[in-house]
Amino acid sequence: MLTQQTPINSGFGASTTASEIIRGCDLSGKTAIVTGGYSGIGLETARVLRSAGAEVIIPARDLDKAKSALDSLDGVEIETMDLLNPNSIDDFAERFLASDRPLHILVNSAGIMARPLARDARGYESQFATNHLGHFQLVARLWPALLQANGARVVSVSSWGHRFSPIVFEDPNFEQRDYDPWSAYGQSKTANILFALALDQRGKADGVRAFSLHPGNIAGTGLGKHLSDEELRAAGSIDENGKLVFDPAKGRKTVEQGAATSVWCATSPQLNGIGGVYCENCEVARPVPEEDVVEWTLGDSTRKVGVMPYAVDPEVANRLWSLSEQLIALKF
Repeated sequence: MLTQQTPINSGFGASTTASEIIRGCDLSGKTAIVTGGYSGIGLETARVLRSAGAEVIIPARDLDKAKSALDSLDGVEIETMDLLNPNSIDDFAERFLASDRPLHILVNSAGIMARPLARDARGYESQFATNHLGHFQLVARLWPALLQANGARVVSVSSWGHRFSPIVFEDPNFEQRDYDPWSAYGQSKTANILFALALDQRGKADGVRAFSLHPGNIAGTGLGKHLSDEELRAAGSIDENGKLVFDPAKGRKTVEQGAATSVWCATSPQLNGIGGVYCENCEVARPVPEEDVVEWTLGDSTRKVGVMPYAVDPEVANRLWSLSEQLIALKF
């Protein structure tokens, strides 16, 4: 059985900016945490949430970089946290819980992409560990604060790249199979979608709703630092002369456009009563038709939209949930 992925005719689109989404929204008295909130679309997400009055906390692995990036943004708290370090995640969560604040918005925006093989201290593949397991642990530890909000949203920034791999349950950490950076990235982004689905099922009765999304292909943010110029051209991110390409109709967005779907999922009243869905272009995405499920290339991201059936299957989501609890030795 697949989850319901039905567009709601939001009236927004690929060229909508985060500032347009937040217009008229008052977040005074609300608290938000944005991982990755000091670069790329995470920084723009944090800026826009703060502009609407939210109290914003940015957990950062690189404090100096975060302080420099957020220097012009008043009223933002910066805290230490490394998604590859389980103890660091626990310490950050404990400090936040000790403040006795409800958590109304959690945007899991931090991530790495298509990097060479690396492992965390537990031996887990770094993209799966950073993009999924670290955020899974963070949400688990912050759960009391999310419940305290009496209406919270957890937003997981996934990617079109989830098409590159389902969850390979037999070998999620590439211990028996050859490592491929794109397969590892795809698996981690599929995990983001499945996590939102499973989290929403568990949290909706207590007012915690979860969403996942593809922000678009946003060049120049540093996320693609491990990619060659050939790969960037194949993705449509740069032209033959190496210049950045912006064409929101083909998913090539500015940072302001790229952050829009994150902010929409985190704040829009259009999504009241909805959860567990994967979104694109400030809209609930349609499933990829079975007849269109093929082997994908980077270039397809300029033409194809939608979510893969294996990423919105509740049975697979529950299986990933159990695996994640096992891998981090933590019952949610």
